[in-house]
This record gives sequence, C-alpha cells and structure tokens, in this order.
Amino acid sequence: MSISKTFHQWRFIGFCGLVGALFFFNAPLFAQNTITQTLRGTIADATNRRNLAGATVELVGQNKNTVTDANGEFKLPNVPIGRYSLQIKFLGYETLIIPEVLVEASKEKVLTVELAESSQKLNEVVVQTAKPSAVNSVQTITLEQTLRHAATFFDPARLATSFAGVISANDQANSLVIRGNSPMGTQWRLEGVEIVNPNHLSNAGTFSDRPTQTGGGVNILSAQLMDRADFLTGAFPAQYGNALAGVMDIHLRKGNNQRHEFTGQAGLIGVDLSAEGPLSKKSKASYLVNYRYSFTGLLAAMGVTFGGEDIRFQDLSFNLSFPTRRAGDFTVFGMGGVSSNVFKAERDTLLWKFQKDGFDIEFRNRMGAAGITHQLKLGRKTLWHTVIAASGLASERTGLLLNKRNFAPTLTQLDRTSKTRYTLSSSLTTKLSADWQLKAGFYATSQTDSVRILDRFTSTLGAMDGWILQPYANISGRLSPRFNLQAGLHYLHYTFNQTQSVEPRAALRYALDAQNALNFSYGLHSQLQMPQTYLYNPFASRLVNGSLGFTRAHHWVLGYEHFWKKQHSLKIEAYYQSLFDVPVATNNAPLFSALNLIEGATQFALMNNGTGRNYGLEVTYQRFLQNDFYALVTASVYNSLYKGLDGIERSTRFNGGHTFSLTGGKEFRRRPNRVFGFNTRILWLGGFRDSPIDVDASRNAGRTVYKEKELFSIKLNDYFRPDVRVYWKKNKQNFTRTWSIDIQNLTSTQNEAYSYYDVLQRQVVQQYQLGIVPVLNYRVEF
Repeated sequence: MSISKTFHQWRFIGFCGLVGALFFFNAPLFAQNTITQTLRGTIADATNRRNLAGATVELVGQNKNTVTDANGEFKLPNVPIGRYSLQIKFLGYETLIIPEVLVEASKEKVLTVELAESSQKLNEVVVQTAKPSAVNSVQTITLEQTLRHAATFFDPARLATSFAGVISANDQANSLVIRGNSPMGTQWRLEGVEIVNPNHLSNAGTFSDRPTQTGGGVNILSAQLMDRADFLTGAFPAQYGNALAGVMDIHLRKGNNQRHEFTGQAGLIGVDLSAEGPLSKKSKASYLVNYRYSFTGLLAAMGVTFGGEDIRFQDLSFNLSFPTRRAGDFTVFGMGGVSSNVFKAERDTLLWKFQKDGFDIEFRNRMGAAGITHQLKLGRKTLWHTVIAASGLASERTGLLLNKRNFAPTLTQLDRTSKTRYTLSSSLTTKLSADWQLKAGFYATSQTDSVRILDRFTSTLGAMDGWILQPYANISGRLSPRFNLQAGLHYLHYTFNQTQSVEPRAALRYALDAQNALNFSYGLHSQLQMPQTYLYNPFASRLVNGSLGFTRAHHWVLGYEHFWKKQHSLKIEAYYQSLFDVPVATNNAPLFSALNLIEGATQFALMNNGTGRNYGLEVTYQRFLQNDFYALVTASVYNSLYKGLDGIERSTRFNGGHTFSLTGGKEFRRRPNRVFGFNTRILWLGGFRDSPIDVDASRNAGRTVYKEKELFSIKLNDYFRPDVRVYWKKNKQNFTRTWSIDIQNLTSTQNEAYSYYDVLQRQVVQQYQLGIVPVLNYRVEF
C-alpha cells in the first residue's frame, strides 16, 4: 500500500472521528420533559399458542409491572424511552427475561411472547427474544440488531457474518460460507417454508458473473417487516430438510392493530417507505407494507453510473393479519422485486484495459413470493398450523462481444434460469404432558426448473419438474429436572428421479446448574443438486446426470454454555460434518467435486462417489446491550476437506482455517431524548483457496485454464476488514429521526478475491474485494 494512499485513509478516519466528537460534545446538558411511549403485547403458551391470563410482566429494575388480562394481553403505558430488560413470570412456566427491548418515541413497542411450560425447573431460565427450535448451532437475529450493528445494510445475512464460523463468500453479496460449506448449502425460508433466492442482483460477487441460488447484492425482503430470523448452522431439528450448511428462517411481524405508524428512510442503499396500522376499528386485523427503490437507480435515471454499470432495483413487501374468534388466525404475506445491472462498453477501444471492457453485459432478475398462513387452536393442547406459498425466480444474463472495428455485437454468453415452487405445509403440535410435546407435519412442494447456459466453450439447457415431499415428526421434553431430549425423523423424496433419504435427528441438553449446560446434537441431512448439474446433456438426447442422488451428511455438535445473571453468555461448540454421496467426475477431472461449486454449469458426467469433511471448534461470547454497551466476540478454527475421484483428500475452495469477529457498540445519552451511538465490527478471516492458472494453455484457449492437478492449492492472504456505524438519534413525542453513516472496510484493505486470465491483458489478473464503502442514511419514524 502506498504512503499517499495510507495518508488519505487516515485523514478520512480522522475526519470521521472529528465529526463524531462534534456530535457528542455539542449536545448541551439540561433537563427537559420526559418522553414516553406504550409497551404492550400478548403472552401465550409456546406449544399451543393458548393465551395466558394472569402472567406477571415487569420492567427489570424499573419498579413498573402489570398482569396480563383474560386475552393474555398486557399494557405498560408511559414508559420512558430507552432500552430495558422485560421479565415475564407465570405459574408452571419457565421464567423468561427478554433483553434489548427498545422503546422509542415514534412507535408503540408491541411484543408477542411465548412461554414454555415446565412442571419442574431450576432457579431461573433466561431466554432470548424467541425460544429457538434447536439445541445447538442457532442464533436469533432481530430487526433492532440489523439497525444497530455496523455495515449490515439492514440485511440479516450480512449480520450473520459476525457469528462464529460464518463468512461472506464476497463483500459484494450476502452469500454465506458456513463451517466450510459452499453457499449452495444454505436455505432461505419465509414463514416456515423454503423459498427461492430472495435477493436482488444474484450474480453479485461471483467468479464468473453468473447468478447463484442463495445470495445476492441486496435482500429483497425489507428488514422493516422482520420479527426475527432464526439462523441455524448445523444438526438441524426434524422440521428442517433439503439443506446441508445452514438455514435462514425469517418470520414476519404483524403491523400495529391499534394505531397507524409510518417509517421513511433515504440513503445510499435506497429510499424506503413503510406503513402499518389497523385495517378495521372493529377487529384486530392489521397491515404492514414496505416499498423500496434503489438510490443507484435514482442516480442511473440521471445518467450517473458506478464503474460504468447502471444498477437498479426496487421491491415491495407486505404482511396482512386477520385474527378471528373461532376460525383461527390468518395472515397473507408477500414480497417481490426486480433488479438489473447493465454495463455498456466504451465505444473507444483505446479505453479498453481489461477483457470485460470489450463487452456489453446485461443482467436482469425478477423474484416474487406470496402465501397464506392459518393457525387454529384445537382444544387446550393442540395447535394446527398451515402455510400455502408460492415463489418464483427468473434471471437472465447476456454478454455481447463487440467487434473492435465497427462495434457490432456477437452473443457469446447467455445465462437464463428460472425456478418456481408451490408449497403446502401443515403441522400439528400437541402437548403430551406438561414436559413433553409432539410436532408432526409435512411439506409438499411442486418445483420446476429451467436452465439455458451457453458460451463459446459450454452448453447446458433443459427443464425439469418434480415433487419434493418432506414429512417429519419431532418429540421434545424433559427426561429429568436436568435432562432435556429432542428426537425426530425427517424424510426427503424427490419424484424427478425417485431419490429419497430417511434422516434421524436427536439432541440432548444437560443442565449442570442454573448457569451451565452441556449440549449434544446429531443429524443426518440431505440436499438436492443444482438444476444445472442435473441438466447436463452433451448429447441432447438424455440427461447424463439426471439420476444423481442427494449429497448427504452426518453432523455432530457438542456444546457447552455458561450464562451470567447480567445477560452475558459464553458458548463453546465442537462440530464434525461427514459428507458422502457427493457428485464427482467419472473421468477427465479426477479433482472435481460438487462441494466446491458456487455458480455456473457442470460440464462433466458425475456419480455420487465423493466425500468430504468439515470439523472445527467455535467460541462465542455475547453481552446483550446493557448499560448502553453490547459486545459479541466470536472465533473459530476449522478444516474443510474433500475427496474427488482419485481418492486423495484436499482442501476445499472454502478452507480458510479460522475466523475471528469482534462486534460491539456504545450509546451515549447527553439528553434523555438524544442518543449518539458508535458501533464497530472487525473481521479477521483465513483466506479462501484459489487454483493456479496455466498461462500458456489459457493464452492458447482464449480463456482461463486452471492446472487441473493443483486445484485449490493456493491459500489466499488473510482477510481483514474493520467496519464502523455511527448514528445520532433524536426523539420527540411520537416522532424519532436518525442520522447514520456505515463505513464498510474503513481502512480500505485490499482483500484478495480470485485470479483469472485476462485475454486483453494477456496475463493473470488478481481481483480484489470491495474497498471502503461509506453509506449515509436518514430515517424518520412517526
């Protein structure tokens, strides 16, 4: 790094520090009237959603409490704005303490709280906002966290990179590498059912500029609608299937059913407009809707591009709630978005420096999902939950090579893919006793895929459809005052080629005392292959890989947890994942394995003879926001290995070896109604693997040609990235405004991404991830 560049970086850092200091010290110190807001909600049984009347609700340390009414509802009026811990107690149930409850002037704070029944208990049980469905390897992400943590850009997937063992595949996108697995092993869910890739610009940050199935530049679902996201990273419970690496399970919140409220924000991500409120004064029906248009799209409309690229996106999300007295509760939800990225080559060849400069490239993406949920209580012990949902995705990328003489275009690259899913999900959850619950259900999904991938060297085209059937059952409960058990069975069947898998799941939790616990989880998991893998048809008459089975994996997790009474926790997990039935090449490519795929087509005949191993140790220390300070420190060491057809064990593309993340923040209150916040995240990660390039072969072929016998033998340099978020918030009665700036990669560190052979340069070119990215944002709520 040059001295000049370093000087400018530190000058920028000093400027940011000066601005922050001015914000802080310019705040006068004098008293003013206390601003308050209402905190209310509903308390229900976690198993059957029966409302609990008579539960005690208390703001910890505030001498302010109430009791739920006959409908399980509570209301705490005139709560001074600020952050609180909320404690809920009910006879025969575990005591629940919810940290980080933020009360702001602009909107009522409305909570839906679930309590777990217990006939026997230890001194006290401290649970987060929502009790997770898994024993190990699960984190809960809230809307408030996405608005507070540094450089998340209101995206739960980007926030997840603060967790142990979770890495972004590239700064430009939210694709996640979890415990050494490819991002293709991650599944997105909405309201409990799997959906297609819910991200704009799904080709962002990929090696070949082709779209992926699990990531993108910006999440289409606005965080404004999110109640929470359960993020699972291994040994999933029985209700989860068709995933090997992780699950991002997003649950939507309901709009305020008593008053209308609005949010507007504008920044370098886009312009958001959100509204919520009651649909009728006579019922508790409500609406919640958000529309967003990209800031880059506004600039593009004025002729401003970024690096010659015209980038645009817009999306709409909604959730409508219709509770009834006897027929149960209904919701209607939906999301949809369109995005595009257009690169037009300069019509002056003297300006062409890299091979991309000689192309006109256009990428367009359309995605939508909608559904209906129904929840009905059957007696006092059973809950029936049903979801009907549809989701679809279509993307197209074209690359036109321009003639240097007359700029006449020739189509040399075409990627056109589509996927549709129609899902019916239904489950019954019933109490067998105060300590035991049984949940059984199924997913029935009709899935259709279409692929057309063409370039000068490869060709994949075709369509496929079939049913994905997934019945499951899970029993959970207490074997003794200290021993908890969760056991289940999941079945996966794909009718396209009649492949199937029976998958046992189990988890044990042993409470050493009120503050310490040991956990063990096991799961057998399976996942379908990518459509373009099935649809490889070099002879145009049959699918060479159409009969491939699932990739499968045994996953074991052993964990230890320690909880401090002041909302601190320490978690240590050791895991081992044994992958088998992995597609590998039958000939010509003995080092190929599907475990290294991210995007693009497979140009080999494959068979399920490969294996892989991921194992490691993770440590997580978490302090919830208390006394205006929070911290999340995570670290992991891991190994990610695979075997191809030759049977030799090698590092996968994603074998970085270690992760470290330091996330934290401090809020300063110079006045009761004004808050200055400073948040940071520091990522230090082991570099991924790259493959050496055969320069002579690449020059002769006119494309990148790797040394096939040395795949992923190059270890990239370690990745280092400090992020900062600074915000200034001012509250007035029923009104809140926030100025913020996020700076990703504050030091503009050059982190290696990958290398390729550039035809125009006639040499290997090193590509880097994003440098410094400042994002200014203004937000109003009322």
